[in-house]
Amino acid sequence: LYERGLIYQGDYIINWCPRCQTALSDEEAAHKEIEGSLYHIRYPLEKAVGEVDHLVVATTRPETMLGDTAVAVNPKDTRYQHLIGKRAILPLVNRPIPIIADDFVDLDFGTGLVKVTPAHDPNDFAFQSRHPEIGLINILNPDGTVNENGGSYKGLDRFEARKQVVRDLESKELLVKRVSHLHAVGHCYRCHTIVEPYLSKQWFVKMKPMAEKALKAHREGKTKFVPERWNKVYLNWLEGIRDWCISRQIWWGHQIPVWYCECGKTIVSREDPTQCPHCKSKNLKRDPDVLDTWFSSWLWPFSTLGWPEKTKDLDYFYPTSVLVTAPEIIFFWVARMIMAGLEFTGEVPFHTIYIHGTVRTDTGQKMSKSLGNAIDPLTVIDEIGADALRFSIVMLTASGQDAYLSHEKFELGRNFTNKIWNASRFVISNFPSPSPLPLRGEDKGEGEGEKFKLSFSNLSLDDKWILTELQETIQKVTRSIEEFRFNDAATALYQFFWSAFCDWYIELTKPILNGEEGNLNRQATVRSVLALVLEQFFKMLHPFMPFLSEEIWNRLKEYIDDPSFEKSSIMLSNWPKPNPSFHFKEEAREVALFQEAVTGIRDIRARLGISPKEKLDVVITSHDSGTLKRVRQFESQITHLTNIVRIEWVDRVKKGAGMIGKVFADMEIFVTGVPQANLNQEQEKTKKKIGELEAYTKSLGDKLANQNFTARAPEEIVADMREKKEAAEKELLAHRENLAMLQGGGN
Repeated sequence: LYERGLIYQGDYIINWCPRCQTALSDEEAAHKEIEGSLYHIRYPLEKAVGEVDHLVVATTRPETMLGDTAVAVNPKDTRYQHLIGKRAILPLVNRPIPIIADDFVDLDFGTGLVKVTPAHDPNDFAFQSRHPEIGLINILNPDGTVNENGGSYKGLDRFEARKQVVRDLESKELLVKRVSHLHAVGHCYRCHTIVEPYLSKQWFVKMKPMAEKALKAHREGKTKFVPERWNKVYLNWLEGIRDWCISRQIWWGHQIPVWYCECGKTIVSREDPTQCPHCKSKNLKRDPDVLDTWFSSWLWPFSTLGWPEKTKDLDYFYPTSVLVTAPEIIFFWVARMIMAGLEFTGEVPFHTIYIHGTVRTDTGQKMSKSLGNAIDPLTVIDEIGADALRFSIVMLTASGQDAYLSHEKFELGRNFTNKIWNASRFVISNFPSPSPLPLRGEDKGEGEGEKFKLSFSNLSLDDKWILTELQETIQKVTRSIEEFRFNDAATALYQFFWSAFCDWYIELTKPILNGEEGNLNRQATVRSVLALVLEQFFKMLHPFMPFLSEEIWNRLKEYIDDPSFEKSSIMLSNWPKPNPSFHFKEEAREVALFQEAVTGIRDIRARLGISPKEKLDVVITSHDSGTLKRVRQFESQITHLTNIVRIEWVDRVKKGAGMIGKVFADMEIFVTGVPQANLNQEQEKTKKKIGELEAYTKSLGDKLANQNFTARAPEEIVADMREKKEAAEKELLAHRENLAMLQGGGN
C-alpha cells in the first residue's frame, strides 16, 4: 500500500484514548449521547467596535479554550459582519486571537460565534488548514492532563481543568450562562473512556480509492447484504469514508515496518534493513507503534490461503461465497475485507454477507458475562445435546433478528430430537433385517441377512400423499436456505416430520407393518417409502442437526441396498432435489379430505370431553356424492385413527338428540349418542364463551361510539378495532347457534 501511494504519515486530529494512550479509528470511538453543558463565555474585544466591547462564544469543552487560536463567524451572519478582521482577547490567557469568517460556522448553533481550537477538534483542524496563519496549540499530554501550554492549569486532569476553568470564568464574570446540552461524545471501544480529539503524528491509509472499488463492485451486484437493510448502511459508510488511522501505541500487534535514520530519512521496507539506503548508517531506529488489529485481519480471507504466493488453496477456495457475521463489525472488518480483497486480488472475498442478530434474554436484555445473565451453551449441551441447542436457536430466530433465549425455549429442540430418535428407531426396527436402533448408550448390534431394495410399485393414496409432502418440503427448505431464512427452513422440517410423517403417515402404516393386512407387497412398499422419506429428511436436517442426522443416516444404509446410501458420510451425499415422479397433487387433495374427517372427529371429542378410548358412532354426510366416495375409501384409516365403532355414510342426515356436528366446506361430521352429561358440559362452556364475547364486543362498540376517541386515535388503530369487533361478532353468532343446537338436544 505504501508503494502504491495509499499509506502516508502525518500530523492530524485523531481519536485518542487517554487511558489506553493509543490512537483509535473512527469506528473504534463509538459515539454515545451524554447529558453535558453548553457554556456561553464572554471574549473581550481587543478594541471596542462602537458600543460592542465583547463577543459571546458557546462551547461544550471550556478547558480547550486554553488552546484557542481564533474566533470564527459565518460570513453570511449579519450580526457580526463589522467584527470580521478584528481581534478578541482569549479569557484567562490574555492572548489576542483573530476573528475570521468561514462557511463552516453553523448560524443556528449557540451564539453563531465559535472558538477555534485546531489541535483539539477535527473541524477546527480543517479550518486551520484553510487559515494556516492562526497556528495550532496542543494543551494536553497523552494521559489527558494539561501540559505547559495550559499555563496555571498545567498538571490538572482534563475534567478537573474544566471545572477550574469554569470557576475562574465565573469569578471574573466572564461566564454568561450554562445550559444543559445533550450531545454525542466518542468513547473508547475497549475501556469506554471518553476519547479526546488529539493532534498526533500517525500512519494513515487513503481509503477513498479503495472505497470506490468496493462501491463499484456492490453496484455491479458482486456483493450483497442479508437482510437487505444493511446494504444502505454499508453504502452510506463507503460514500462518507475518511482516511483510516492504522498506527496504535499498544504492546501487541504487528509492528509497523518503518525505520528512522539519524540522517532524517524514513525507510519503509518489506525486509528488515541493516543500514540506511541513503547514508549507509547502521544506526536505525524502528517505529515503536503497531498496526491496528483490523489492519492485520482485513487480509484474513486470502492470507490464510497462502497469499501473496499463488497457492492451490488460494486458487481453489478464493473467493469464497458467504460471510456470516454480526452488524457491529460491518465497518471494522467486513467492508475492509472487501476493499483489501479487491485491492490485492482483484476479486471480492465473498458475494453475500449474512448479518445475524444478537443473543438476548427472553426479556430483551443483551446476554453478557459481565451482566451475569448469559446462558452457558456447554451446560445446555450437557443437558440436552448440541443438536437440540442448535435447532432451538435456529427455529426461534427469524432472519437477521435477535434471538430471545431462555432455558425453557430449548425444550423445543430437546423434544424434537427425542421425536426423531424414537420415530427412526421404530421405522428401522420394522425393516426386514431387524437390528433395532439401540437407545443411547447401548451397543449397536449387527444387521442380519441381506439388505432390502427400495420398491415403489403399487403406491397407495397414503404413500403418494407423504411423498408429495416430502417433495414440497424439499422445495420449501431449499428455497428458505438459499434465501437465508433458516428459521423458515427449520420450521418446515419440524412440521413435516412431526405432523405429516409421525402423526399421520407412521400411524397409518402401523397396521401394515404389524401384518394386520397380511399383504407382503404392501409391506415392502411402505418400508421403501419410510426409508426414502427418512433418507431425504436427514439430508435436509443435517445442517441443523449434524450429529443426530449422521448417526441415523449411517444406520439406514446398514439395511438398504441403494446407491444414495453408500457414501461414508451424509455430508458427502447429494442435497435432495424434488422428484416430479413423486409429486401427486390430486391424490394429496383426497388425503386432505380424509384428514379433515379425522381432525373433525377428534375436535368434537375434545370439545365434549369424551376420552379418546371411548368408542363412538359417526355420521358423515355430503350433498356431493363424489366427496363421499373419496372420503369413504379411507374408512379403515379413519376407524383406526379415531377409535370409532361404525361410520354411516349419507347424502342427507336427520339430526336427532345426542348429535353434535362439525361443518367443513365439502362435508359435515356428526358424533351420535353423545351422553347428556357431555352436552350439558358443552352448554356451560359455550354460555361462558358467549358472555366473554358479549362483554368484549360491547367494550369495542363503546370505544368506537366515542367520537373523541375516533377523532384523536390514529386511523390504523380505529380500523384495527373495527376489524376485531366484526370478527368477535361473527364468532359470537357461531357460538349462539351452537348453544341453540345443544339446548335442542343436538338438533
